[in-house]
Amino acid sequence: MSCPTASSGPTVLLNSGAQMPILGLGTYELRSQDEVLTAVDAALACGYRSFDSAAIYQNESELGKALRELMPKYGLTRGDVFVTSKLDPRDQGEKAREGVLHSLDLLQLDYIDLLLIHWPGTEGMPVQDPRNIGNRAQSWIALEQLYAEGKLKNIGVSNYTPTHMRQLVKDCKVRPAVLQVEFHPRLCQKELRSVCAELGVCFQAYSSLGKGEFISDPVVAEIATKYGRTSAQVLLRWAVQQGVPVLPKSSNPDRIKENAAIFDFTLDDTDMDRLSALDCGQRTDPWDPSGVV
Repeated sequence: MSCPTASSGPTVLLNSGAQMPILGLGTYELRSQDEVLTAVDAALACGYRSFDSAAIYQNESELGKALRELMPKYGLTRGDVFVTSKLDPRDQGEKAREGVLHSLDLLQLDYIDLLLIHWPGTEGMPVQDPRNIGNRAQSWIALEQLYAEGKLKNIGVSNYTPTHMRQLVKDCKVRPAVLQVEFHPRLCQKELRSVCAELGVCFQAYSSLGKGEFISDPVVAEIATKYGRTSAQVLLRWAVQQGVPVLPKSSNPDRIKENAAIFDFTLDDTDMDRLSALDCGQRTDPWDPSGVV
């Protein structure tokens, strides 16, 4: 299995005018410097140019160090990679600016390509507390200011519901570029995708493999056998074939390489429909934002 070249990875056009790779490496649960370095090295070798972190992942420092060390190895500069991070829910509200600047310090970057509000609620605050509404609005103002200063090239949100999205765009000065949520055949998020299309916001997927749970799904496995591919490749292809960017997470170089090989085959309409028919509203992420006011 060959890796795609650095120039072969497709991108999506964000409403800011920026191009974001449709394939990125998720780094959730990658903690040690050696683990992050190994994963980033394997990813860069296979053409990944997008890397997704978050304050709560506690690996921003490790990711920044790995990129600085490895980019010269592949003849890359800062502008060749797209780095995403997310605001810690404990920094929601008046501490948002401080939280983002701390992420910048840990990453040791002059700017972050995409900064997301990780969660519509505030850590330590009940989900039904109406102060959540004001806190995330205050966070967005801080992100808009950092965007104006050039410290953030794009700003967006994660785990927002349609209600949260409509609240945000009603008052914002800078429209969110991305909404990142759980998305896979068992959770097709039709309403959210429709809202994003209406608002001109890029819909991005996490947990495309259902945290590995869906690899053994009989329908997925049958389709994988038909195409001579792995179940993971089929699940990722189902998303990107709909124009949805994906962020598969792995620390295994072979899996990272395997997950990159999703642009040289196409699922036929029947198989796309069979996968979509698995939709049952199942979440694998314990963070269900539907209860947050």
